[in-house]
Amino acid sequence: MPTVKAATKKTVKTAKKVTLDDVWATIDEIGKAHKETEKALKETQRIVSGLGASHKETEAGFRELQQAHKETEKVQKETQRIVSGLGASHKETEAGFRELQQAHKETEKVQKETQRIVGDLGNKFGEEAEYTMLPGLPEKFKQFGFDFSVINRNRKINNDKHDIHAEIDAFLENGTQAMAVEVKAKLQNSDVDDHIKRMGKLRKYADIFGDKRELFGALAAVVVNEKAKNYALKNGFYVIEPSGEDVNIIKPDSDPRVW
Repeated sequence: MPTVKAATKKTVKTAKKVTLDDVWATIDEIGKAHKETEKALKETQRIVSGLGASHKETEAGFRELQQAHKETEKVQKETQRIVSGLGASHKETEAGFRELQQAHKETEKVQKETQRIVGDLGNKFGEEAEYTMLPGLPEKFKQFGFDFSVINRNRKINNDKHDIHAEIDAFLENGTQAMAVEVKAKLQNSDVDDHIKRMGKLRKYADIFGDKRELFGALAAVVVNEKAKNYALKNGFYVIEPSGEDVNIIKPDSDPRVW
């Protein structure tokens, strides 16, 4: 908005307490908040599209996110109006800047609400992914030579003495092998890195208690892009992705990594 910026420079240049940097720093922060909200909205649209948006809770959460995005746009437009209307006098400039600061506070409030909504949606997507992808995994892993007799959901490991804390969405096991499965709505490279760390913790925990079983890892997601999939396979993980109304398990590029 070059015309607004030019007008603001002319108006604020004589002010002693409110500087041009103050005004534009606040505007920049509001702009960044608006972009983050818009980014969250687009990301949620992609995930909802992948899940089919079939559940009322998912649809309701998505509508909340759209409303938060509209509120951010409203604040941004109000900010532009305030800056454009800053008076030539110092008092008017100070008053306008206080309005601008208030608008910034409103933007922060909307941004926090957006983060809460996105977090809630993420939890719902995760629950949906677990519900649709985990059943039947022991049977499907037989094609790779595994014979898991037990599947434990949401297994938690907490050992304060050795500072080992981890949670596994699904833990498939038998007497000699175990498979830790992490479930995501959308698979990203950072999820692969996190699972590598998680597997290290599981190995350490098992060794402490004399559990010498081979540990393998897998990542399941409703939305899987090629980059993240290849990264997971390269690091020795199995990747579980949707295939019609079923799921497909992809073997790592080389031998699966054993922890």
